[in-house]
Amino acid sequence: MNKQNIQLLFHYNSWANERILRAAERVTAAQFIAPSDFPHGGLRGALVHTLFAEWLWRRRCEGVSPTERLKDEDFPTLAVLRDRWKQEETKLNLFIESLTDSQLNSPLEYKNTQGVAMREPLMWTLLAHLVNHGTQHRGEAAAILTQLGHSPGDIDLIIFLREQK
Repeated sequence: MNKQNIQLLFHYNSWANERILRAAERVTAAQFIAPSDFPHGGLRGALVHTLFAEWLWRRRCEGVSPTERLKDEDFPTLAVLRDRWKQEETKLNLFIESLTDSQLNSPLEYKNTQGVAMREPLMWTLLAHLVNHGTQHRGEAAAILTQLGHSPGDIDLIIFLREQK
């Protein structure tokens, strides 16, 4: 995997996150925090989990192994979540821009949130996982938003690529 391909995936990731967040701006405060049957709870839970993963994997790739998790209650409103996400997106994109092909194709050692040592053979696989993981949870958020009457529209990679032309 090369830097240009990873950069493309993360541009897509930012684009898709923004579509979800824009749609989420149309829900009420009560709908934002309401529970649901999805794995991470309602809309807030799905979004916080997605943000948490972006923060966690960036930190791990930078050589830091956080043990704490982001909590839903730390984000009482969409505005608070969006502000934190914007900060994280800036840090994540700067990190992606700083990578070399050599780093992407090197092993990554880190500890999981329970402190267990882990080793992945290639950093790029973790970064691709991060985008894929976000796709899953954005899909959950999109389903919740659609149920609430606020579909974010298509968030597929191919739609992003077509819009870039």
